[in-house]
Parts: sequence; structure tokens; C-alpha cells
Amino acid sequence: MINDNIKLVGNLDITVVDSSGNVKEKRKEKNLVVTAGLGYIASRMKDTSETAMSHMAVGSDSTAAAAGDTDLGSILGVREALDSTTVAGAVTTYVSSFEAGEGTGAITEAGIFNASTSGTMLCRTVFATVNKAADDTMTITWTITLSAS
Repeated sequence: MINDNIKLVGNLDITVVDSSGNVKEKRKEKNLVVTAGLGYIASRMKDTSETAMSHMAVGSDSTAAAAGDTDLGSILGVREALDSTTVAGAVTTYVSSFEAGEGTGAITEAGIFNASTSGTMLCRTVFATVNKAADDTMTITWTITLSAS
């Protein structure tokens, strides 16, 4: 029997560092690839009419992530350009650093987008509060793995 089931799994590594370089918090979180993100992936299999994922944002809304989400509930600051995107086999890794003064506050959600405004959201996650002070730096490494289940 042929197994054609495909599964997307996303994981985030979140690290918050204070202005002296001390790690204040480090954690792992899971995410949800939203319906618009799945459509985005399918469209990229046809051609490159959709622009590549290029931005990450954090926010303060704790409403559970849902398949129909198209944006964060309450963005803190602006969408930040990704620092890097790498692909190794069926694993794509996005990295973004929110420097001092960027994405400051009680962070409870994050998302990946293909534009600095509007555009398509690939995935969203909601998690227990991460407190980022104005002089802290937070780095999110978001790994999306495609596998046959």
C-alpha cells in the first residue's frame, strides 16, 4: 500500500538575552501551519508567483492559534525581516532577532509572513508569556519539517 500522507511540523526555539549577554529565558514551542500557509506551500509547488517568506512578528494576543488565522491578534512593533532562511532536505529554518526596542512587552504569539504588511502568514503559535524588556534581545529560530507520516 502506498502512503501519501504528508505532515508539517513546526517548532520554535525562543531565547531572550539581557543587555549584559545573560540568557534570561530559553524555551521550545510548537506551532500551527495555518490554512493560508498550506495554500502558500501548494502555490510554490506550481511556480514562484507568491513571494518567499521574509518576515517574522511577535504579539500579545493569547487567543488560541486556529487554521483560519491570517495575522497575529496584536502585533508588538512591526514585522521584522528574517535574519536568515535555510533549507536542508525537507527542513526549512527561519531565524529572526528582535533587538533592543523591537517587539518589547509580554509576548504570547509569533508568526511568519511573506511581506512586511499584509501578505500571507505561513504559521502562528501561541505560548505562555515571554517577557522581553526594552533592552533585551530575543532570537526565534523557527524550524518547519515536512515528512511522510
